[in-house]
Amino acid sequence: MHIVIINGSPRVKKYSNTDKIIQSFAKGLEEDGSTYELYSLSDRKEWDAARDAFNENDNIIIALPLYVECVPSLLLEFLDTLPTKRTKSAQLSFILHSGFDEGFQLRLGERFLRALPAQLGCTYGGCLVKGGTFTIRTSKPQDAEKMTKPYQAMGRLFAQRGTFNTREAAKFTGPEQYPWLLRLMVGLILKNVVNKKFERFAQGWGCVRPLDYKAYQDNS
Repeated sequence: MHIVIINGSPRVKKYSNTDKIIQSFAKGLEEDGSTYELYSLSDRKEWDAARDAFNENDNIIIALPLYVECVPSLLLEFLDTLPTKRTKSAQLSFILHSGFDEGFQLRLGERFLRALPAQLGCTYGGCLVKGGTFTIRTSKPQDAEKMTKPYQAMGRLFAQRGTFNTREAAKFTGPEQYPWLLRLMVGLILKNVVNKKFERFAQGWGCVRPLDYKAYQDNS
């Protein structure tokens, strides 16, 4: 099986969590005998080749991060350049990840992706959904590898099954929503620890107003 993988993240490879996920996933593909070619939309010089590969191959995966329920605009711009009809049938699948840990945070984006293949003349090959990927590039190498390693097994599975419409892919997401007590604890941590850390970051960058400041409103 040969697969075209398109990295839909706007970040350049060096800073792309999506690229690190793809590298692990692709390792699993190769372990099971599949081959792949990778295009990164952050480099516009690759767009023509990516478009040709999309049109000429029959198995395509688009990997992308979800930004607060939104598909990256760079990816949407690229998709707008693709034909809506094909001369060759193809399956379009997705790897969707996000900084949010809970699965339900990504379901709206997944719903959009589920409807997308038909608009591009493709069939839907499923969506591999996983949260908690925000800190991959900022973590120590061993911690980053621990976060991306599970994608390697999913790469092997995709090479064997040819789809993400599997029970294993559904379980890969993890918890759909954390228990209410854990959500309460996380909220307290965010309010009392994380937000204060962000405030220190902002002050170091020269910000003089609080993080919850609302422009054009009375903040007194």
